[in-house]
Amino acid sequence: MRAIGYLVPGPITAQDALVELDLPIPAPAPHDLLVAVKAISVNPVDVKLRASASPPKGQVRVLGFDAAGVVSAIGSAVTLFKPGDEVFYAGAIDRPGTNSEAHLVDERLVGHKPRTLSFSEAAALPLTSITAWEILFDRLAVPYGVKTQAGTLLIINGAGGVGSILTQIARRLTGLTVVATASRPETADWCRQMGAHHVINHHRPFIKELSNVGLTQVEYVAGLTATDKYLADIEAALAPQGRLALIDDPKILDIARLKRKSISVHWELMFTRSLYQTPDMIEQHRLLNAVAELVDAGVLRTTLAADGGLINVDNLTRVHGLIEGGKAIGKIVLTGF
Repeated sequence: MRAIGYLVPGPITAQDALVELDLPIPAPAPHDLLVAVKAISVNPVDVKLRASASPPKGQVRVLGFDAAGVVSAIGSAVTLFKPGDEVFYAGAIDRPGTNSEAHLVDERLVGHKPRTLSFSEAAALPLTSITAWEILFDRLAVPYGVKTQAGTLLIINGAGGVGSILTQIARRLTGLTVVATASRPETADWCRQMGAHHVINHHRPFIKELSNVGLTQVEYVAGLTATDKYLADIEAALAPQGRLALIDDPKILDIARLKRKSISVHWELMFTRSLYQTPDMIEQHRLLNAVAELVDAGVLRTTLAADGGLINVDNLTRVHGLIEGGKAIGKIVLTGF
């Protein structure tokens, strides 16, 4: 089967940063689905791993987490799917990735693809939807589906992949006021399209920007990028006993400054359940099915913003470069080999 991976980590501008591979089709383990991949999307984690994580000596690493496709074979213990089912999922960080024609994934991490979306539109959603859902309902402990829930959620980097779907989920499934940050006219407009009540500029002090839209403080913050850079602003904006959830990887994050306000800090990594085979691993299956139902009901929409073309080395290289440059809006999807 065709696949795309790398041998040596490094910048995307390096020769052979990504290479085409010819690999054997893998055989499913008991809980695995073998999926014929139809579409993928690229996430910051792909860029981060390609730049810094060495494959085991003498091996190649195939990247990719988001995928939409069709189940072609199942393991002996599979009960949730059958061959021919259309699925979408975000995979596991400790297994070969979705940048391949055929891919193995544990059924407990997979959802039924939204019926109303194409494979391309569906591939934009899994990783970011899981991350956003877990941030909001698991880490920040916002009640699911309670429209009377008072308070304000500040989303730092609202136009990114996670910010785009988090804005939708918070706006439509909770009663929170949703404030997203953006710094360009096109990203601010995208945040409003996703459902943000207000958009503020993250290049200016948060407190002043919040005051400009009639707010004095927020109860929740989703730090989706540069949390260390914005920590003083986050502290100033958060109400006493507020909650901060973050997904990025600052080298140093001195949260002692949050003690005076009794602010709680929560890290989110959507791969935790699969990495540790947690007893509640199947929650990601249920979560994705819930997202699919909400999409089919018209409550949520795809965050696909750009078509990256076919799944090949040239297009993946170009998309990695776009994401590395920090200018991508929503999600970029590649479809077909």
